[in-house]
Order: sequence, then structure tokens, then C-alpha cells
Amino acid sequence: MFKEFDIIVVGAGHAGCEAAYCCANLKENTLLITQNLSAIAQLSCNPAMGGVAKGQIVREIDALGGYSGINTDKNTMQFRMLNSSKGPAMWSPRAQVDDITFPLSWREKLENTENLSLWQDEVVGVMIENEKVCGVKTKLNLEIRAKAVVLTNGTFLSGRIHVGETNFVGGRLGETSAIGLTENLVSYGFVAEKLKTGTPMRVDGRTIDFNKLIEQKGDENPSQFSFLPQKKNKNIQRSCFLAYTNEQVHDILRTGFKYSPMFQGRIQGKGPRYCPSIEDKIERFSGKTRHQLFVEPESNYTNLYYINGFSSSLPLSVQYEALQHIVGFEHSVIERPGYAIEYDYFPPTQLQDTLETKLIKNLFFAGQINGTTGYEEAACQGLIAGINAHLKIKEKEPLVLKRSEAYIGVLIDDLITKGVDEPYRMFTSRAEYRILLRQDNADERLTPIGFKLGLASKQRMLQVEKKIKEEKKIIAFIKSSNAKPDEVNEDFVSKDIQPINHSTKISQLLLRPQVNINELIEDIPYLKTEVEKIPKTIRERVVFSAETKVKYESYIQKEQEIVDKMNKQEDLKIKDGFDYQSLQSLSFEAREKLSKIRPKTIGQASRISGVSPSDIAVLVLYISK
Repeated sequence: MFKEFDIIVVGAGHAGCEAAYCCANLKENTLLITQNLSAIAQLSCNPAMGGVAKGQIVREIDALGGYSGINTDKNTMQFRMLNSSKGPAMWSPRAQVDDITFPLSWREKLENTENLSLWQDEVVGVMIENEKVCGVKTKLNLEIRAKAVVLTNGTFLSGRIHVGETNFVGGRLGETSAIGLTENLVSYGFVAEKLKTGTPMRVDGRTIDFNKLIEQKGDENPSQFSFLPQKKNKNIQRSCFLAYTNEQVHDILRTGFKYSPMFQGRIQGKGPRYCPSIEDKIERFSGKTRHQLFVEPESNYTNLYYINGFSSSLPLSVQYEALQHIVGFEHSVIERPGYAIEYDYFPPTQLQDTLETKLIKNLFFAGQINGTTGYEEAACQGLIAGINAHLKIKEKEPLVLKRSEAYIGVLIDDLITKGVDEPYRMFTSRAEYRILLRQDNADERLTPIGFKLGLASKQRMLQVEKKIKEEKKIIAFIKSSNAKPDEVNEDFVSKDIQPINHSTKISQLLLRPQVNINELIEDIPYLKTEVEKIPKTIRERVVFSAETKVKYESYIQKEQEIVDKMNKQEDLKIKDGFDYQSLQSLSFEAREKLSKIRPKTIGQASRISGVSPSDIAVLVLYISK
């Protein structure tokens, strides 16, 4: 029925969509197999993209030539730049998206992408010849051959849904789980374990009294995720709302603890520490009298609201009673219950830095199958796995992003060297070089890489080159031009900023924390004239990046010096098959961990839990000889 494909992608969540999209755009004959073509790119949990560190990842996906950023912009209902009161390393874009149109837009894009075929079926096993993947077996008893396979199965592998004492198989509420693939992979020597995640109830917005909630509006001047110019979404900036639990709500929830699948041990997998269920929060933070909830719209085409922060697997009757004791929800109606889901994943230390498995050549894992949580973390893995599947079958050098190049590099390096014992979520604190990995410069960092691969368009590359050129011009102007006291002092005094006594370089004024470039543009006519020379389509980004580079120049230089120093050790390669057991000067734990994980560089080895600095010193000395 099918001819041989170049690449098969299994699963059409966020990882699978990015993997299939990029493989097809790299001219590979690609097949995307999913259980349900009507459930592509579902927003199973929160209908939002981005957030702290996650927003940087979406920007990086976009800069490389992926589609998540563009699709987010098309379907945004509210945009906010988080942490904008802090330094630029912390700024993180977030969008509330329409969970009906977002998946439809992804499906439309995939169905109209050249070199990409879609097939509704379930993969129950992979086919292996000579320790190399050669295709997949499906539930419809098909054997479909391919040169490479990317598995992006999400929470569907042996998925089981829990609501109180009720539990049943499912990969998502209303959808069946995938049975057989875990056992097939284990038969080839892979190790599988279990994790757990959950989602809150969905509530009919007509039954919520929003007058009792705190309105949370979007940004007055909303930005976007994609670096390409996008048509503004006319439905943007719908309000979200804040609500709070209370002690009475907590007491009601506690009555259901004896039925909790998590507390009673029916769920073995560990859940996400940074996105716990409401019952877990009450247990862990017993001294808190209330917890904040974010009440967020699901779509412009439905009345459903998502109660962010109220994830639960307690019995439905307990969920219902507790909800109606939250101010504003006294008469609320639940349309979909909160639930927990336990699923299989494969510890990612079984992967190489390309996301190719160590056991089977040309077989790649991406997304929650690797123990991560979140659409953004999944999507970026799908993109990298797809790129490397393409590069592998073309016998080209793989793409491995360094920790100093991208949050994506941090994420993948963390997974393959440290592994996970709970669902992995990206935070800015995980990145050592945050001032270099800002959301505003993802295009400068990564679009040249995407363009060289053939994934990022020429339009993108030309835009980045133009942006960098304009940045240099405006920075040179800021550093060489003076501001006069009569131009800025009136504004400074009105804002309790120390006035200047003489002409001062504009760059010096920007070093003051209270001073921003937009105010100076309004105060200084010749600066405004210079800024207006920048093409309007990139002006806002150029001005922001220029200000950041001037304001934080010393910090950026210092961090770059650290990167340059670390790269000398980071890139020191360890040959394949290195015999760690023969080095008795290494600790026993180091020999054991290094032999298992098989790092490719000294940098990777240094980040493995249990490998000490003295162990690294021994390795460096031995390899240098």
C-alpha cells in the first residue's frame, strides 16, 4: 500500500507536528501517523503558549524555521510579556490561544505542506534490521518502511486516566491510549518508567460571576512570537481573571484525600513539582490559607474557561463542591472534570545529544516520551529530532545546540546528561547564560543556523541581517551622541530621576535603571529622527535590542568571556567506546554513570549527577595525553 518513506513521525502532538513539518520542508518524503486526525496539536492542558523560559523556546523554534510561533500569533486571544519589570534576560512572552482554531491551523498547514502525507492509525511497534530502524508496524496490520523514525507519543503510551477511585485506559480524556509500543521497545532493550500529569476542570463561563474576580488584561501594545511580520489578530487581548481558594475550599478538598489515586498509591509515576495538583499544594503547603487561580478563556467559539492552578484527580463530587466555594464560582457548572493521567516514558539518558537512541540507529524520541512536560518543550524536541533525522539519513553532521546558544540546547543537554525523575519543565534558572539567551535575540542566534539547514527562509535571513545592521547603526549613534540638560531634565525630575548638569552621552543615561530608550526618543528630537530611519516593520525590535545591548553591555561581555573559556573544555571530545572502567582514579560512581550515559564531550560529562570536578580533571588529563 505504502512505498518506503524517508522519515516516519509517530504522533501529532506539538512534537510530532514540528518534526513532520520540518522534515517535509527539508525535502524528505515524510509520513505523519496519528490515532486521530481530528486531534492534531491539541492543547490538552492550558490553552496557552509561552511563559517564563517557555516563551524563549517558542521564539527559538520560530528563529530556526519552525511553525509554533507563527501558529500562536494567528490564534492569540491575549498576549502578555511576563517579567517586563525585570531585566531583559527574564522577559518571557506568553499568549492565551484559541484551543479550537489553534489545532485547526496546524492541521491546515500540515495538510498543505509538500512532501508530507498523513495517516490515521496506531503504531504498535518499530521494525529493526541490523540494529537500525527500518519502519513501523501499525494496528491495522501494516508494515510501513522508512529510513528513520521519530516517536512523539506524548502521554498515550499505556496511558491510564484517574478521577478519584475511577480509572480507565486513555491517552487523553475521550481518546484511547497506545498499547503495545512500550513492550515492543522494551523487547529491544529500552528501559521504560512511568510519570504522571494532570489537568483542571473546564467550567461554563456563563456560570462564573466575573464581577467577583480580578480582571487581568493583556499588554496595551501586544507583541508577537514570530520574527516574521504577522497580520494582527482582531480577537487579541481578551481578559483573563484571578481567583483564590480559601480555607473552606481546602477543607472540602481534604475530604477526598482518602479517595485520591495519588495519595493512596494507585499512581506510581511522579508528577510535575512545579505544576502540582491542588490537593498536592494543600498537602505540601499546609500553612497557606489560599492559592491563586488563573481563570482563562479556552476559545472565542466556546464558553469554556480553564481554571489554571486547580488541577485535580479527586472524585468529581469533591471537585464540584470545592469549586462552588470559591468566590465567583458559587453557581458554576463543570463541563469537563479534572483528571490525572499516568503514562510510560523512556528515561532520556538512553538518547544521544541528537535525540537519536543509543540502542537503535535512526530511531529518535521527542517530547513527553522523554519525560518532559509542556507544549513548548515538546515542540522544540520535535524540531531538533526532525532536523537530525534528516541530517542522519543524508549522512551530514548533526545539529547539536550548545547551552550557550539556546534554551533548546540547555533542555536537551539536561535530559541526556541528568535524566529526569519527574516531568521536566524549562525555567530561566536552568540556563547559565541567560543574558545571552534572551527572547529578543533568538533570531540573531539561530536563524543563520536554520537558513544554512534550508529550514529558515531567505526572507528570514535577510530580515535578521537588516536588523543587525540597523542595531549597529543606532547603537553607534547612542554611544556618540549627547543629550542636553534642557532636553531630559524636566522629564527626569517628574519621575524622581537625578537630573544632569551637562551634556551627557545617551548611552550613559541608558545605564540608569529608571531610564528607558522610548522616553529618551520622545525627549531628544535628533534621537527620534534617527530611530524613524529604521524600517517600521523591524523598528520596535531594533530599538529594544539596541537598548538591551547598551544597558547590559558589560554583563553580556562578561558572560561571553565565560562561554569562550568554558567552550575550550566543553568541546573536548571523548571517543566512542571509551573504557571508563579502566580508569581506577575515577570514583566508582563516576565510572558507573559515565559508562551508562556515554557523554560525547567533557562538557556533557561534567553535568552528569555523581561525576565530581576531580573526576573531570582526571578525564581531561587522560584525554589530553
